[in-house]
This record gives sequence, C-alpha cells and structure tokens, in this order.
Amino acid sequence: MEANPVVLIVDDEKHTRDGLRRALEDKYEVYIADSMEAAMNILAAEKVDILITDLRMQESDTGMKLLERAKTLDPAPVCLMMTAYGSVDVAVEAMKRGAYDYLTKPVDLDRLEILIARALKGRSTEEEVISLRKQVNTRFSFDKILGSSPVMKEVFDIAEQVAPTRATVLIEGESGTGKELFAKAIHQLSTRKNSPFVAVHCQALPAQLLESELFGHEKGAFTGAIEKRIGRFEYANNGTIFLDEIGDIEPQIQVKLLRVIQERSFERLGSNKTVQVDVRIIAATNRNLEKEVAEGRFREDLYYRLNVIKMTLPPLRDRLSDIPILAHSFLKEFALENGKQIFEISPEAMDILQNYSWRGNVRELRSSIESAVAMARGDKLLVKDFPPSIRENRMESKIITHGSTTNPDMTMDEIEKQAIINALKQTSGHRTKAAQKLGISRRTLHRKLKEFGIEE
Repeated sequence: MEANPVVLIVDDEKHTRDGLRRALEDKYEVYIADSMEAAMNILAAEKVDILITDLRMQESDTGMKLLERAKTLDPAPVCLMMTAYGSVDVAVEAMKRGAYDYLTKPVDLDRLEILIARALKGRSTEEEVISLRKQVNTRFSFDKILGSSPVMKEVFDIAEQVAPTRATVLIEGESGTGKELFAKAIHQLSTRKNSPFVAVHCQALPAQLLESELFGHEKGAFTGAIEKRIGRFEYANNGTIFLDEIGDIEPQIQVKLLRVIQERSFERLGSNKTVQVDVRIIAATNRNLEKEVAEGRFREDLYYRLNVIKMTLPPLRDRLSDIPILAHSFLKEFALENGKQIFEISPEAMDILQNYSWRGNVRELRSSIESAVAMARGDKLLVKDFPPSIRENRMESKIITHGSTTNPDMTMDEIEKQAIINALKQTSGHRTKAAQKLGISRRTLHRKLKEFGIEE
C-alpha cells in the first residue's frame, strides 16, 4: 500500500498548527513544528513532500530562512508560505526564493487543499521526467538532446566516439531532427570546445554572398565591398565550422570548399594571400547526397571528403518512444517561461502526440507544446489545447500506415497520396468507403484530395 504524502506545518501559533493538522491529517501524514530548529530536525529525519511555513515567527524572516534551508535538501520539499502580511512584494520575494505559492492568514482551507494537490501532481510529473532521463545512460546526455530509443542510442554512440577526433562529420536528417544540436554536442565533447563554434546556414545565401561569408573579402573586391571582412573559416580557426544544408551550395563554392577541406587554406575574395586555418568541419544536409552525386548536382570528390563519418538522424516518427520525455521537457520549459502551473499532459493528448506524423520532427513537437501551453486553462494539457493540425492528425498516421508498402524513398506527401489513390481504386472511387478504409473522415479525405490535386 502506497504511503500518504508527508506534510510539515511550521508555525509558532498553536491554534494555527493544530487547525491545519486537523484539516489535513485524513489525507496526509502530518508533522508540526513551532520553530525553525524543530522544523530542520524533522526535515533531517523524514522525507517531507510539502512544507507549509509561516513567514514571521520568532524572527521577522524565519520563514524565508527555513525556505532557503529546505531548498538545499535532496529531494527538496515543495514549499508553501503563509503570511498575515499578504502583499504582492512578499509573494514575489517568496516565489523568487523557491516557494511554490503563498497563502494569507487566516488560511482558506479549500485553497490550501488545491495548492497541495497541484504541488504533489507537479512533483510527481517532475520525478517521472527525471526517471525517464535516468533511463538514458549518462554517456548519452548531450546537452539539450533527449532520447532513449535504440535508434537514438546508436546515434549518440557514434557522436561520442567521433567527438574527440579530428574527423570531418556529415550529418544527414530531415529538417527539425536536431542536426545543429548534434554538431554543437560534438564540438563541446572535443578538444576544441574552448575555441569557436561557427555555424553557417548555406541555404540562406546566394553564391557570391556565401563565398564572401565563408572566405571573407578585401575592400573593393566587388560592388558593395566597402571594407575588408574576415570570413567564417577564419573566425572558426582552431575550432569547428558547421556548414548547414551543404547540399544546397552552388558548384563554384563546392570547388573552393573542396580545396579548404584538402589543404585547410584559401584566399579571401580580391586577395592573392593564402590564409591557413586549423578547422574541424561538420556538415549537415536534409538531402540524399549520394543521389545528388548520382544526378550530377553535387561533386563526388567533395562528397567523399565530407563523408568521413556519417551520422543519420532518425525522424521523430521513427522514435515515437522518445515523445513523452521530449514533450514533458518542453512542457516544463514553456510552463516556467509563461508563469503557468501546468504539470502534465492528458493521456488522450499524449496518444495524439504519439500518433502524429511529425513532418517537422522535434522542432514541430516543441512548437506544438509551446502553443498548447499558451492556450491551456487548467493544470494539464488537453487535446483541445493543441493546434487543429495536431488534433486532426490521426488521419495522417492512418493514411501512412495504409501506404506502408510504398517505396521507402518516397516523401510523406507521396506516401499519403499513393495510399489515398490505392484506397479509391479498391473502392471503385467511392469516397465514403475509401475514407472508412483509411480510417479517416470523409471531410478529411475531401481535404486531402484537394491538397494533393487528386481528381475523380
């Protein structure tokens, strides 16, 4: 049988202590103390879940001192502050020092019950998240990258193994899978961690600007070059340069990049002086570079120079078991950022999250949790708090399931489109039957037909 949560009430007024004890002892194991010293003795001997303390006792700030001492414990109790001098300033100060909330005297017992229930629920959720994180071996804890699924453990293992070396790394994966986070993690685990990490998003710049951005230029090198500029490779000297979306660079930049990788040297635009650099290169792409090489859009020799160590980051739909720990982590982040007391995600909402296709991967999940936190009215995220695109998403995963025999190189849209066409063929174009076969509504099917341009 699970033990009742432990509550410690600290107040130098006997009638307050006894009144609160009588109100709570049916649901909780209650301890009382009339001083900070007595309270600390109890905290040292017992694992206390909730600490309810008066702000002013023998000394004006005794409650604050007790709060600060209690927060140093492991695990620390959730602290509620009582004060007969209720004011915004007192409340803010107590919250700054770690109090969960505060109550004015005389204590409203209904509000007290609500606060305790919420605090315990939040504590339970936090312990669950901590437990989930502990399931991941400590060697896999790469900063903000969370995941304990087998596919992620393989990626973590490669990253950890390659990090201390000088090897060039190519990271492949869909947009939103965390390629830059992994690049930063590799840099932080390397001997270069105290030197610059310089990121360049190659897709965002046209060829001439990208060339100047990478290698720098001299004054007058081209129209608008009004002063000398140092390029990103020079800034990254002795550190790491991260070339994001490397598959989008133009052929003339590919040639210069090949030389830098081979010789670790280059010339600024408008200069004949050779610049030598000691830079580790990590490149990333959401394209299939082997296919790009085969079709003549990417230099084969550059590909092999970049592809010394290849890491392929799995899309979120291939690591659904990681969604709970990611979702709870984002929930905690955004609840704190927005000053909301939201502690959990309803089972129905979590079911939807784990059945969504997540085309935008972890980035889309993070954005969805942020939106839900902003819209939530209660202390948990419900289905209705999520954007319509998420609430109505089950149909996408169901459609994809029916298209699972398609070519593995097809995009998500192509898989969905093919599955819909197959269902319509099997039902002789009967939309209602096709929708039933796909496990979606007729309205959703109609929207998809329009979206994909599928005609009768």
